[in-house]
Amino acid sequence: MKKTAFALALVICFATFNSFTISNSAKDGKVNWISISEAIELSKKEPRKIIVDIYADWCGWCKKMDKTTYSHPAIADYLNEKYYAVKFDAESKEPITVGAETFRYKQTGRGGVHELAQTLLEGQISLPSAVVLDDKLSKLTIIPGYQDVEMMDKALHYFGDGYYDKGIKWGVFEKNYRTRIKN
Repeated sequence: MKKTAFALALVICFATFNSFTISNSAKDGKVNWISISEAIELSKKEPRKIIVDIYADWCGWCKKMDKTTYSHPAIADYLNEKYYAVKFDAESKEPITVGAETFRYKQTGRGGVHELAQTLLEGQISLPSAVVLDDKLSKLTIIPGYQDVEMMDKALHYFGDGYYDKGIKWGVFEKNYRTRIKN
């Protein structure tokens, strides 16, 4: 009887440890960045909003946002749970086809910009910027400039938790939302 009770207790401890490990492995505090093509395909199978982080390699504020905002475990885990997160270089040279349209890099003076970044940002290239799309690829908003953890948390929850879909105005939401993130 003692052996059976001990074996049962051991099995319960092992199962508890494994379920804890499995549930925590899904939340590792790192954003699962994917391509726009991958996000579109995944959204067809499991509809979610898509957030596109538009950056450039030379952009200091983009790097700071990666180090502070996107690397915050609560932001990363929420993005992975509610969105398909896309990291897109505004100066990428690779053509990208979305639906029937192909977007390309366009040389402008000494530099250039990718047409997809230009389209998503409505011609106003400001880096970093995040663009939120619904699961049908309609643009919901552009979040321009560097966003700290608290502000990004607010914006992500506004769209991710469906406040936008319910017709709640941003000003009302922003005034009443209380972040659970502590820096």
